[in-house]
Amino acid sequence: MKLSEFRFDLPNNLIALYPPENRGESRLMVVNRKTKTIEHRMFSDILEYFDDGDVMVTNDTKVFPARLFGQKEKTGAKIEVFLLRELNREHRLWDVLVDPARKIRVGNKLYFGDSDLVAEVIDNTTSRGRTIRFLYDGDHKALMKAIHQLGETPLPDEIRFKRKVEPADEERYQTIYAEHVGAVAAPTAGLHFSKIIMKRLELKGINFTPLTLHVGLGTFRQVDVEDLTKHKTDSENFNITERTCDVVNEGIDSKKKICAIGTTVLKALESSVSADGHLKPIEGWTDKFIFPPYDFRIPNALLTNMHLPESILLMMTSAFGGYDLIKEAYQIAIKEKYKFFSYGDAMLII
Repeated sequence: MKLSEFRFDLPNNLIALYPPENRGESRLMVVNRKTKTIEHRMFSDILEYFDDGDVMVTNDTKVFPARLFGQKEKTGAKIEVFLLRELNREHRLWDVLVDPARKIRVGNKLYFGDSDLVAEVIDNTTSRGRTIRFLYDGDHKALMKAIHQLGETPLPDEIRFKRKVEPADEERYQTIYAEHVGAVAAPTAGLHFSKIIMKRLELKGINFTPLTLHVGLGTFRQVDVEDLTKHKTDSENFNITERTCDVVNEGIDSKKKICAIGTTVLKALESSVSADGHLKPIEGWTDKFIFPPYDFRIPNALLTNMHLPESILLMMTSAFGGYDLIKEAYQIAIKEKYKFFSYGDAMLII
């Protein structure tokens, strides 16, 4: 398929700048692939679409405050450093993006806070990419504590360029089941779940089981080729345990719904499929890029958000729901003024 086939006009006022007042109060568009019907519900109505024995696979990655603001040594020039991923824990090496890139060269020292944290640039990786080494005497736990104290919640540019990051974002740009630190963006489908809604689903017999995929910035990176077969996504670290495989595979064998909570889960599940169509345990990296047409082996239901034009998340959603049906659903969503993007409304595809 072509990039231009995922282009549509999205009014700016439909990009949600804030989440709903309470988790679980978003709207929910329910798209049925079999009947080609579209329903307008509230997220709390999700209980009506699942039964005893169905499986919901969550991504329990935890967002950390990856955006640091500091200054260069000597000149005191203001700089922004976005921590992408830890490269080497022992040597405190990190892969980062810097801004303004032209001012940050190999050998520069960068200071954060009242010089509470110092880093040295040791390599150029891309035009904006650098490898830095934190010059820090404490252990890894103490370093991460310092980063948490000095860093800012990494809201996507589409939100933070329109309003300031606020203290409430630290809690709301995080799922209630987040556990393993490593993501620089939230697995946003999971933001809709409140403790009450999860409890009600569990009481109905739905089995929640986690995997971990540390969401990287590649999730939001612009696709810049018209021919989608030529696009390459960034690799993301993921882990699927044997326990989760057992829960999912039992659901598959019992012909239950296997619902991926978000496109990150969709990607992870489809990155570790056995020859007989079952999920297998894995710990590694995936750069899987899913776009239509695609034959899904594991999940048969998907909960996701309303995505931006030309995004790889929209492409994955279209591959799952069917290009024409999702295109129609998005036209209706705009007409009905659904809220889009990370803090926006939800879509359930069954």
